[in-house]
Amino acid sequence: MLKTPELAMPRTRKITTVCNGKREVWTDYEQAKAYFLEVMMSTDGEGHDRAECVYIQLIHGLNECSDED
Repeated sequence: MLKTPELAMPRTRKITTVCNGKREVWTDYEQAKAYFLEVMMSTDGEGHDRAECVYIQLIHGLNECSDED
């Protein structure tokens, strides 16, 4: 069953991510989330930390996610 925040998120909105200086615009929330989960799970060290930061922001439903503090 879906959690309330997931139900409240429209799937057609644009999501902008900035990770390691690379800016991307996504139209599919699930695709962006899957991409950063894969990067997070396949890298170590700084790459893992950067992808994890973006992934956590995606989970929380932010439209703009960045690995910068």
